[in-house]
Amino acid sequence: MELDPRTTATVAVHCQGDIVGPTGAFADLFHQQIIERNVIDQIAAVNDAIREAGGTVVYTRVAWKPDFSDLEANSPLLQIVAQSGCLKEGNELADIVNALTPRSNDLVITHQRIGGFAESELDATLRSKGITTLIFTGVATNASVEGTARVASDLGYRVIVVADACSAATTEAHEASINSLSLLAEITTVADIQTALHLPVGESA
Repeated sequence: MELDPRTTATVAVHCQGDIVGPTGAFADLFHQQIIERNVIDQIAAVNDAIREAGGTVVYTRVAWKPDFSDLEANSPLLQIVAQSGCLKEGNELADIVNALTPRSNDLVITHQRIGGFAESELDATLRSKGITTLIFTGVATNASVEGTARVASDLGYRVIVVADACSAATTEAHEASINSLSLLAEITTVADIQTALHLPVGESA
């Protein structure tokens, strides 16, 4: 694998307290796999590798107004949001978790749909920086990660999914999503990303 940091961004999907945290609204769905797969540390390792190489780190986060006036709950996942009252702008659990706190040069894109490109500034922001390759990490593999990666492919980006830096509610759901994405994206590992960026495997900034 070859990567040019000047045109590469890693996109960390929905690393927010309500989604990846132990007490968040989606903890019952996702937290066990996040812990078992060490996903937060794996995402951090990819982010650090990209930063050290001079690439771009992007976080996509989903959040709505406190009164949910901008929430269209047209799917089971979004209905959970409406019923639980989670991911409201201004609530600490809607923020990126402390272990992955964005650095000053990182980009944070907020949106209101499952996928990060829908009705957001993500595509315009990436193109303004000359980004052509996107490396995806985050939660959940079979929902927001896959949804955003599929649109990225349709938009013409080179898409890479770091399989060991993603997770879903179950191992089976994660693996099924990775198998499906393999038709549209390069499937890789944290170690492969570090090697492609000419960094010692396992080293982070």
